[in-house]
Amino acid sequence: MATKLTEIELYVIARVREIRIDRGLSQEKLSLALNKGVGFIGDREAPSKSAKYNIKNLNEIAKILNCSPKDFWPEEAI
Repeated sequence: MATKLTEIELYVIARVREIRIDRGLSQEKLSLALNKGVGFIGDREAPSKSAKYNIKNLNEIAKILNCSPKDFWPEEAI
């Protein structure tokens, strides 16, 4: 049984999505840039899935999106 994502995990997923869209990258292109399967990002952004990012993923995504990993986190604790 899949575990439910926490509020902070959902926030980070939403921020990655927002920045990805702002940079004009599709889910597939970002997945491939990470050397992952084409559905890697889509699995994380799908509300019905419980896939989440790890720290290494976020660091690599930040490099590709030309931002800081801190950009994915809220200003205050959730």
